[in-house]
Amino acid sequence: MDSELMAIIGIVAVAENLAIGKGGKLPWHYPADLKHFKQTTTGNAIVMGSNTWRSIGKPLSNRLNIVLSRRAQLDSDDNLLFLRNVSEAADLSKFLSGDLYVIGGAHIYEAFAPLIDSWIVTEIPERIENADVFMPANYLESFQLADAEELDGGLVVRRYERMS
Repeated sequence: MDSELMAIIGIVAVAENLAIGKGGKLPWHYPADLKHFKQTTTGNAIVMGSNTWRSIGKPLSNRLNIVLSRRAQLDSDDNLLFLRNVSEAADLSKFLSGDLYVIGGAHIYEAFAPLIDSWIVTEIPERIENADVFMPANYLESFQLADAEELDGGLVVRRYERMS
């Protein structure tokens, strides 16, 4: 087992106008982004809000799926866990092997903001009209660019690390 400490990583796809959602869904479809998301998060834990959970509709395979919800729920799936708040998820993350990826939505990103060690941001090369969920303009304020890679479809993925 790796002796490195587990990291809390925000992962998000963001349009030019900071849009991340419209009508409870991703307002775009880029296979390269979906493939990158799957490759990055597989084998780790992901945490999401109940709206994101509803939009996905099922646990994502080969990942521990953590859903933050005010309503306690039980589910028989071994890869699905419902928790009530960020502190429960942060406490649990200490016992995970691998990293904890914060996958949305906006309220979950905001709640985890003080705990996020790095961001993986896919830049979507379009503006989304009538979007209803956005990232705050300053969400990368305490972070610096660490690296970038280009994906198919004109996408750029940038990794940001928290400045110490």
